[in-house]
Amino acid sequence: MSHNEATISEQASGLPAIQVYNTLSRDKESLVTVKPGEVGMYLCGPTVYKPSHIGHMVGPVIFDTVKRHLAYSGWKVTWVVNITDVDDKLIAESSRRGMTMAALAEEMTADYLENLAALGVTSIDEMPKATDHIGTIITFIEGLIAKDRAYASDGDVYFDVQKDPDYGKLTNRSVDAMQGEGGSTADRKRSAADFALWKKAKDGEPAWESPWGPGRPGWHIECSAMSEAILGDHFDIHGGGLDLVFPHHENEIAQSESLHDCPMATYWMHNGLMQASGASGKVGGRPRGEAGEAESIEAQTAAKISKSTGAEPFKTLLARHEPEAIRMLLLSTHYRSPIHFGEEPLAESARALEAFRRLFARNERVCGTSFYALPSRTRQLGDVAVAAAGEEVTALRSKFLTAMDDDFNTAIAIATLFDYVRVVNKYIDQHQLEANKPEAELATLAAMMDTLRELTGVLGLFVAPPKASGGADEALVGQLMELVIEIRANARKSKDFATADLVRDRLGAMKIVLEDRADGTGWSRKS
Repeated sequence: MSHNEATISEQASGLPAIQVYNTLSRDKESLVTVKPGEVGMYLCGPTVYKPSHIGHMVGPVIFDTVKRHLAYSGWKVTWVVNITDVDDKLIAESSRRGMTMAALAEEMTADYLENLAALGVTSIDEMPKATDHIGTIITFIEGLIAKDRAYASDGDVYFDVQKDPDYGKLTNRSVDAMQGEGGSTADRKRSAADFALWKKAKDGEPAWESPWGPGRPGWHIECSAMSEAILGDHFDIHGGGLDLVFPHHENEIAQSESLHDCPMATYWMHNGLMQASGASGKVGGRPRGEAGEAESIEAQTAAKISKSTGAEPFKTLLARHEPEAIRMLLLSTHYRSPIHFGEEPLAESARALEAFRRLFARNERVCGTSFYALPSRTRQLGDVAVAAAGEEVTALRSKFLTAMDDDFNTAIAIATLFDYVRVVNKYIDQHQLEANKPEAELATLAAMMDTLRELTGVLGLFVAPPKASGGADEALVGQLMELVIEIRANARKSKDFATADLVRDRLGAMKIVLEDRADGTGWSRKS
């Protein structure tokens, strides 16, 4: 089937037209999948030797959102994220800690999974571990040797880059431009640019038997073998951070396409990297644009947050910041742009969440229904139901979906949601719905909130109520606030406005906001 025929087939199935920026072509392309209506997606996961940090969370949150949008739009998506549980760093760290490599990998994998769950990354279908695919990896290497694309040398096996005429096509570099001095194994290589597929074991290191002697796989071959085992020789989307373009993804392409004589992945998607910053602009304000030429791979990699730059464990960050605020911040920038991360951007993201939660509380007072109890719906069902929410909401939903269809532009999508909140609040005010309950207007408000639920679900936001942080202490705070509000109300009735204002001002200094409404006074915390 030709590309044009596949495009027609995809669109004939009722699926929307989606554009994806392909690092390989350096252009946006229409999403046309290997199997019409299905998407196979692979994301490079972590090397689990130390606790995960915020940099490890960027890709999973982005590609969780990509999967959510594709599934919402009608595709059947299989998303794979690998775990690298054998590597030089793992061996060194396990030795330092006096434990086995397997035990360390298990501990750090559990840490990674807990952090993903906290951020609402729940849509991963398969998480293969390299050590569970040693046999697959050995067979893959044997196939490359049989095709004269790889060679054994003193217990190691190397890929011969000179035998691959397409080597360098992802980075658009020549072999000469990419090769270094060959490292400590230069004497075993035919060319300095050749890279290891199998590494000869040193004394005391974890090792597996192979046709070339005891050893372990190289980093690049692991992803080629695991993606092939689960998604096939040719799948749709391969993702990862911009720092993986070279050498990791370049080498994956060389291995896989040399063995299978077909594209490894149709689309190569690379997210921008996490960079430290004091401030990154208002969340929900002007959307941050797409990645520009000024943000080169080298520039972003040099500035990225990583273990080597002292990034704190993610659980330490979670002790200070709500997971949903972190997720919103990560999605407030177009995925191909660098994400500027720090305390002030996180505080701004937390404040942005409150705009939504105040609307949710307001809607519950009017309609008696929790936003979180509203049913989620697919794109097709939303197309049928959205008209009941009015023209403004219909236009905003269309803007949101256009942004997501255009290379998953979450920056514009989130900015559109803030416009949406303003429209709904305006509607409640205009019709005085907190004081009156006209049936027709209540039905319109319900349709508005149903559509908001639909769209926030695409981004994985507001899927469940925020968890109370204090248990019994939280209940006590609520009771004390009711008492304070009652004291202030009595002061106002007695025309003791000085006391009433003092209560409000002192609470404000403690970042507690009072909201006087027709049905009484409510309160909320301000981040």
